[in-house]
Amino acid sequence: MIFSKNISPFLAIDEVSLSHGELYTVLSNKLAHGKQGTIIAMIKGTQAENIIEILRKIPERARNKVKEVSLDMAPSMIKIVTHAFPKAVQVTDRFHVQQLAFEAVQELRIKYRWEAIDEENQKIQEAKAQEKVFIPEELENGDTRKQLLARSRYILFKHKSKWTVSQEKRAKILFEHYPVIKEAYLLAIKLGDIFNHTSVKGIAFTKLAKWYDEVERSGLKSFHTVARSIESHYISILNFFNNRSTNAAAESFNSKIKALRNSSRGVRDVRFFLFRLSKIYA
Repeated sequence: MIFSKNISPFLAIDEVSLSHGELYTVLSNKLAHGKQGTIIAMIKGTQAENIIEILRKIPERARNKVKEVSLDMAPSMIKIVTHAFPKAVQVTDRFHVQQLAFEAVQELRIKYRWEAIDEENQKIQEAKAQEKVFIPEELENGDTRKQLLARSRYILFKHKSKWTVSQEKRAKILFEHYPVIKEAYLLAIKLGDIFNHTSVKGIAFTKLAKWYDEVERSGLKSFHTVARSIESHYISILNFFNNRSTNAAAESFNSKIKALRNSSRGVRDVRFFLFRLSKIYA
C-alpha cells in the first residue's frame, strides 16, 4: 500500500508482524501522530531491494522534500532510506542504542544465574550422596543467589532513580556479590544519561567518546560489541541531537496495529485487515 499524499518532512520506518511472524515494513508520517494520514507505505517483507523499488513509485519530487527519517540500526532499513530518500538526514533511534547496552547487562546477569544454578545443583547432589537435606544459603533479603539473579531482571532495565525501596535493597545486595554487574549497569545508565541530559551535538560527541574510553578500560566483552555498534553508526546517532527525534512514533503506531489485530483475535484475512488499516490510518 502506498499513500504518497501523506508524505511529510519527518518520517519513521520500522517493521511490524501482522500474523504468523509475517513481517511488513511500515513507513509512517510522524506529523500525523498516529491518526489519519499516518501510513505512507506498508510493504510486505523487509528485503531492501524490493522495498526501494516500491517506494520509488512515490514521485521523486515528494521524496526529496523529506528532511529526516528515524530508524533502527538494521542494515536493510539504512539501505532503504539511503536510496529512497537520499536527501533526508538519518536518525538512529536512541532507544535501540540504549537497549543494546541494557541487553549487555542482562547477558552478564544470565551468565551468573546459570553459574548459580549449576552450583546449587552440584550441592544438592552432594547432599543426596551424604543422605542430607540441602538447605540453600539465603542472603540478607531472603533470596538465594539463584533467586536474586532471577528477580533482578527488571531492576537492571530501570534507572536507579526509579527503584522502589525493596528494589534498592535487592540491587545493593546484587552489586555487593556481583561487582561486574554493577560496573556494566552503571555504563548502561551513563549512556542513557548522555541522551537525557545533553542538548548540544558537539558536547554529546565528546561525552560519547569518553564513554567509549570507559568501556575500553572496563574490559567487558559484551560492552565492546555495544561500543563498536555505536562507533559504526555514530553519525546517525548524533543526529538525534539536531531535533531530539526518536522512533517512538513508529513504535507507538506499531502498538496500534497490534491492538487492532488483537481486537480482531488475529488476522485471518490479511487483505481485509490491510484495507481496514488504510481506512483508519491512511
